[in-house]
Amino acid sequence: MHPRRPDGFDGFGYGGVGRDELGPGSRPSGSGSELGSWVTSPPDIPGSRNLHWGEKTPPYGAGTPPGGAGPNEEANLGAGGPRAEQLNRFAGFGIGLASLFTENVLAHPCIVLRRQCQGPRALWKGMGSSFIVQGITLGTEGIISEFTPLPRELSHKWNLKQIGGHLLLKGLTHVIAMPFYSASLIETVQSEIIRDNPGILDCVKEGIGRVVGLGVPHSKRLLPLMVLTFPTALHGVLHYVISSIVRKLVMFFLKRDNSHSLPSESSTSVQSMLDAYFPELIASFAASLCADVMLYPLETVLHRLHIQGTRTIIDNTDLGYEVLPINTQYEGMKDCINTIKREEGMQGFYKGFGAVIVQYTLHMAVLQLTKIIYSTLLQNVS
Repeated sequence: MHPRRPDGFDGFGYGGVGRDELGPGSRPSGSGSELGSWVTSPPDIPGSRNLHWGEKTPPYGAGTPPGGAGPNEEANLGAGGPRAEQLNRFAGFGIGLASLFTENVLAHPCIVLRRQCQGPRALWKGMGSSFIVQGITLGTEGIISEFTPLPRELSHKWNLKQIGGHLLLKGLTHVIAMPFYSASLIETVQSEIIRDNPGILDCVKEGIGRVVGLGVPHSKRLLPLMVLTFPTALHGVLHYVISSIVRKLVMFFLKRDNSHSLPSESSTSVQSMLDAYFPELIASFAASLCADVMLYPLETVLHRLHIQGTRTIIDNTDLGYEVLPINTQYEGMKDCINTIKREEGMQGFYKGFGAVIVQYTLHMAVLQLTKIIYSTLLQNVS
């Protein structure tokens, strides 16, 4: 599994004119030093600002001519002027926050069900460790990109060397976070009957213990981290590639459809806000859904390999009143695939897949509800 990442938190206060909003022949205001300081600061929360592929974030206040907004910006702000700009910022912050809540907090019970069905009170267990793993992943990616030539983002003029370095960065990030991911995975499936409530930093302690081989009791069936390196990096890189491709395709079709539908003057401000934020949220939703569905068999194999030999005890969901130890004897990724196919059939790779359907059904419901609420609010105040 990999956490569903929001792309970040910065950009809530930015209300400047985007690169796409500049008319033909227009030049952004500001000195050359200001333009040179434009940098992207990933990750961004989807909806926190209307950025498109390859665009960069200017400093706050840059790009706005002194003495007022340009003609295109006035059209986007509508008759409300500064008031509409404040509504724009509020809408971006709220929608991004809703996306963050949906992808991490609301989706977490479904992730737990996907790994191991358990009772309602256990649905949010391990959520703290999931945030820690996500933080470790983002921090590791940033540190590696700062001290190596591996690019964290791809520009418009990318080449094969840049793509290879970018994917290598993603793979290294997942490998470094792998021990902590294993500890978080165990927290989400371990039965509460035989385990006390773990502390927030237990994930870090157990991850370090997994690396050095101390502090955590393991059986002889525990697979070395070197055996887990390839399937972990493969799953992480494939998930990133699939989600990125789907996101760009969905954004392309949504932009093309929006360009053919021209809203009336009375609804220009409201419609422009919705058109700016929700296509990005829908694209992120479709990207995560496609990647999770396509890689679910590999995810099943990956989880079984990570849990083997960790003395994890799970609930017996068939009887509901006892616990069961995990006693698998897989020798590696290939042996795990062959064993599941031989003993459980192809359906064995899709155990718990119903939770994926529930997860993304709830996700879509929250997106639609958020859109209805913001449409109502913006129409009432405009």
